[in-house]
Amino acid sequence: MFEIEVKTSKKEEFIDITKKIKDIVYRSGIKRGLCVVFVPHTTCGLMVNENADPDVIRDISAMLKKIVPDHMDYQHREGNSPAHIKSTLIGSSEYFIIDGGSIVLGTWQGIFLAEFDGPRHRKVWVKIIGDS
Repeated sequence: MFEIEVKTSKKEEFIDITKKIKDIVYRSGIKRGLCVVFVPHTTCGLMVNENADPDVIRDISAMLKKIVPDHMDYQHREGNSPAHIKSTLIGSSEYFIIDGGSIVLGTWQGIFLAEFDGPRHRKVWVKIIGDS
């Protein structure tokens, strides 16, 4: 298993980790298989979406804020219930096909760590299964 450390700097942000994941897959020497990416946190998530136009990420962030407002009658004492809910909606893992020694993504797709309770130090775990 490989581990990536990501330092976030804002309460909410989306950090493109595509290159880091691609580098791990390349260094693994696996030519065909599966790449599992997982965050062991309850207030951030992982998502795949467009990384060419930053307006897409801004729109996703704005919509999540509308769906899950910062202030409601949340019961969780830490005060970060919105972060828990958003991370549940986004999810904590992604799976990628490896073919030809590289992950298979669509033309505009990127992999993002979605921070909802920053700034923090986050871990991303990567497991590669396959044939060399």
